[in-house]
Amino acid sequence: MRILIYSYNYHPEPIGIAPLMTELAEGLVARGHEVRVVTAMPNYPERRIYNNYRGKLYSTEERNGVIIQRSYVWIRPKPGLITRILLDGSFVVTSFLQALKGWHPDIVLLTVPPLPVCVPAALIGWLYSCPVVLNLQDILPEAAVHIGLLRNKLAIRVFEALERFAYKTAHCISVIADGFTTNLLNKGVPREKITCIPNWVDTNFIRPLPKETNHFRRTYQLEEKFVVLYSGNIALTQGLETVIAAATQLQHISDIVFVIVGEAKALTNLRQRCSALGAMNIRLIPLQPREALPDMLAAADVGLIVQKKNVVSFNMPSKTQVLLASGRPIVASVPLSGTAAKAVLRSGGGLVVQPEQPDSLAGAVLELYKNPMKAERFGNQGRQYAIRHYSFEHALDCYETLFADILVGRTRSTLSSTFVPEKP
Repeated sequence: MRILIYSYNYHPEPIGIAPLMTELAEGLVARGHEVRVVTAMPNYPERRIYNNYRGKLYSTEERNGVIIQRSYVWIRPKPGLITRILLDGSFVVTSFLQALKGWHPDIVLLTVPPLPVCVPAALIGWLYSCPVVLNLQDILPEAAVHIGLLRNKLAIRVFEALERFAYKTAHCISVIADGFTTNLLNKGVPREKITCIPNWVDTNFIRPLPKETNHFRRTYQLEEKFVVLYSGNIALTQGLETVIAAATQLQHISDIVFVIVGEAKALTNLRQRCSALGAMNIRLIPLQPREALPDMLAAADVGLIVQKKNVVSFNMPSKTQVLLASGRPIVASVPLSGTAAKAVLRSGGGLVVQPEQPDSLAGAVLELYKNPMKAERFGNQGRQYAIRHYSFEHALDCYETLFADILVGRTRSTLSSTFVPEKP
């Protein structure tokens, strides 16, 4: 198959959807398919175009067999409604022109957000007469309204119209959790149009590693410490203030150290918060390169998933699968009815506490500190669950089969023939 992946984020961006789409594209190429990716100039999470890509309107390169077609986006470090509109609008225009360059795709995989990209993707599908698979990583504008990021009534109506357009024009909608399916069904999306393929983790890349020889621990003077690690995006939905407040409650235990790894500008704000609360047991460390991720995760005694209480229940942080695969116990400070809480509890990989309650978070960390055998059991259970349910090869099988079934179905429809499966 010739597969066009339309994704705002891609390599070399280190976190979020970029590593997932990179692995998917390269995995499909390894299985003999042709893949090109239409994406933006890399800018996440700093919200600044990376140095090697500045001053360019377009850029085309090849990496591990994948053709990567990048286009300029108008972006500024401080997000806001107007900034967001200009960012999405610029990508809609520039990416559409890039998508027209190159071979004719058999199928388009579109990742959302950003939601406005459903327009050029639908046009590509119409021009090339090929199906569009909508890969839904978040449900907008609902999620943005829920956390107060989107308040303008006109903008909300526009985004709601875009949402309906995206669902209507997509041939199939791939969601990452059951909560998404329920949400879409309540909005009138036909069940047969929805398929659930959870985000994955490369369990060969992310794996349990010994702490005794850990480079990350040595580099940041964490030897002999009980390390509680948060790594990844630091934004409105996370609420890292809860982590800082919990850390202050455990300062009397000198062995326990909280480590927060994130983008430099976000760490500056957290550093001020730490100073205000007198939190001396927190290390703030810049984002690590992708290749250092297994070693960094292995440095932890506990991995954290943190969300605010107003995050919509269907939200599923991609770090969930990654932490499970690392073989370390999880403490999830997340909405109890949400997808992330259900995943952690179902896996047996850790503890779940109410969000935005530092006492509960500190108590859960202390429980694992005092019960190393329990912590080890959680880590082992989480690892095994990740292998069974979140492996990359399983997800790759699902996407490959989905694409093939869609294309075969279109061929059957075109030929007006009846398909009879072969007997086993």
